[in-house]
Amino acid sequence: MIRDWIELTKPRILQLNLVAAFGGYWLASKWTVDWGALLWVLLGTVLTMASSCVMNNVWDWKLDQRMDRTKDRPLATGRLNKWSVLVYALLLGILGEMILFMKVNVLCGWLGILGMFVYIVVYTMWLKRTSTWSTSIGGISGAMPPIIGYCAFTNEIDAGAVLLFALLFLWQPAHFWSLAIRRVDEYRTAGFPLLPVHKGVRRTKLQMIPYVVLLLPTVVLIYSYGYAGTVFLTVSVAAGIVWTWHTLTGAASTNTEKWAKTNFLISVNYLMVVFLMMIVDTAGRPF
Repeated sequence: MIRDWIELTKPRILQLNLVAAFGGYWLASKWTVDWGALLWVLLGTVLTMASSCVMNNVWDWKLDQRMDRTKDRPLATGRLNKWSVLVYALLLGILGEMILFMKVNVLCGWLGILGMFVYIVVYTMWLKRTSTWSTSIGGISGAMPPIIGYCAFTNEIDAGAVLLFALLFLWQPAHFWSLAIRRVDEYRTAGFPLLPVHKGVRRTKLQMIPYVVLLLPTVVLIYSYGYAGTVFLTVSVAAGIVWTWHTLTGAASTNTEKWAKTNFLISVNYLMVVFLMMIVDTAGRPF
């Protein structure tokens, strides 16, 4: 039972975004970390994200029953009551926002609300069911954690916040479409109008390219503005080139399943490597 309640929050998504929030705070602090403040921002961020993920489960439970990937989720199988889960989502969101507003700052509180609104209302309730733009627009919510982490220290939106937003916003479509290509028949059956469902797999592979390519100047700008050093630049550009090269091979690939699986794994590792290097090589490091 406890495992089901945890599963509703989509722990893998939370883990990845906690790394992003931590990286955002670390980048802004330049090694002058207030550990108490950092813990509060991570807690507030993870609770607001968890609330959004639980609400996604509440809204999608019938559609989840139609997909192999999601048919065993707690609400899809009926192991949990949807009204109890709805209360759970609201409590998580309220607690998360209280922490962001009261223990971090007002700006982070509003950023948390923006992220929740885009994910729950704009993405889950509207675009996910009506438009191929759902993945791109939904990326706004996924880009909030590092900005919240960054603004927890700066209490303002500046170039660093914008670049962190760009990094996460550009990363998400190619990452998700790699998964969607592998599950295109399931998404079609479930009734989700994703890009590979409506425009085809080849079109999706081509549309991934500009997002991945634009990540290269984004990490260069993070270095150029003095937020991170040459180690970050070298490793991030190298990782970006690898991902770009593999994405470019997609149109000519004859084994789409293998290509999409590899591209998905590259995308996950790319983000982890970039944020790890960002943390290790943040400007102002004492060694």
